[in-house]
Amino acid sequence: MPMMLLGLVLFLGTHVVTSLPGVRAGLISKVGEGPYKGFYSLLSASGLLLTAYGFGLWRAAGPVNLWYPPLGMRHATMGLMLLSCIALVAAYVPSHIKAKLKHPMLVGVKIWALAHLLSNGDMASVVLFGAVLAWAVYDRISVKRRGLPLPVAPKGWGGDAIAVAGGVVLYLVLIFLFHPFVVGVPVMG
Repeated sequence: MPMMLLGLVLFLGTHVVTSLPGVRAGLISKVGEGPYKGFYSLLSASGLLLTAYGFGLWRAAGPVNLWYPPLGMRHATMGLMLLSCIALVAAYVPSHIKAKLKHPMLVGVKIWALAHLLSNGDMASVVLFGAVLAWAVYDRISVKRRGLPLPVAPKGWGGDAIAVAGGVVLYLVLIFLFHPFVVGVPVMG
């Protein structure tokens, strides 16, 4: 538990700093943009690795179940994850999807966290996915308050096709490679 919590503090903490323009600008003015980005990346990556490893250790120690999700929630999670993957890919492609969602990366992260909360009732999962969901909601509010420019829909639909196709590919990679071999929890079968 402590390792995952430390990882979450590092990973989410670095992301909260980016949502505070004054704090971020102050750090950049003190150390420079290159070192700031390097240190930010190092802390974020370290936090992500600690979170993933700590999550695995916490669950391996024996799950403390807070609730027992109905079996149908796995199906809901599968459907929501496809939408999450499409939103995540749409964050990188000019498309109508990106323009409609405004901040597709945050939408994808919120869907991912909610989907996993629906199908996991153990304490480690609730803490991990709940914390990430709370951060994504906070960050969406922060982005709106900062008044950052919103994406504009392109004329064609090619970007939407790329977002959907890329989302499907990401979805399949997560199901058949990432989940069974990295997370250690097969989704299928």
